[in-house]
Amino acid sequence: MKDCTYVMSVASPVVMGSVSVTDEQSINKQAVEGIQRILRAAEKTNVKRVIMTANFGAVGFSNKDKSSVTTEEHWTNPNEKGLSVYEKSKLIAERAAWDFVNATENHIEFAPINPVAILGPSLNQHMSLSFQFVENIARGKMKRIPNIPMNIVDVRDVAQLHVLAMKTPEANGKRFIATAYGQISMPEIAQLIKKERPELASKVSTKTIPDFVIKIGARFNSEAQEGKLLLEMNRNVSNQQARNVLGWTPSYTQEEAILASVDCMRDYHILK
Repeated sequence: MKDCTYVMSVASPVVMGSVSVTDEQSINKQAVEGIQRILRAAEKTNVKRVIMTANFGAVGFSNKDKSSVTTEEHWTNPNEKGLSVYEKSKLIAERAAWDFVNATENHIEFAPINPVAILGPSLNQHMSLSFQFVENIARGKMKRIPNIPMNIVDVRDVAQLHVLAMKTPEANGKRFIATAYGQISMPEIAQLIKKERPELASKVSTKTIPDFVIKIGARFNSEAQEGKLLLEMNRNVSNQQARNVLGWTPSYTQEEAILASVDCMRDYHILK
């Protein structure tokens, strides 16, 4: 990091599904130690500012008041039932980062970006968790789709937000939620693909799972517990801080981000 002015921490351990307690502890440890190593090295070499790709899972998963607006002031409870191992690891890592930069002996500037589900064009055939979700719908792997609302942001807008957070003096010490405007449900995503990309949507199902089935299943199944949490959480999410402080505004709608992902999977022959 010598002679660097800015550092971006954009990687973190990713895990899908349920894991053992020991594995979860290991994942959390890797996430925390990863950002701490970056911050220590940055502090030692006089880096001015570190930008962390955090996650909306650290922000809004415990806010279930749907009459409210979720902002950067919210924090997810790490013991929230249904919180995925990945979301929890990102939450714990961001907390650890704030503890480091707020220590009196440290002087490094810090600004985390908290994106919702990221879609849009991919640079290669690597499939993120969000991409895999869209692929599962497009390939008909989801025979019945839960009526879960989602917030989505295009990867190109997330990239721009990182650069603005890096260069804008007022960004120091602030979190920034990255989200396009509004929300879209999983069944609406299926309907969008069928309407706009019918040649790729022959297997897409628009049948839904009733909410009560997910809530009953949550008593016995960890995956259903995660679904129940996603049903209950507030999806009225604000990007006002990024707009006010950074002058950022999303250039792509949720629908454009979804279709860009579908087109990308077609171009890489993932969808046919």
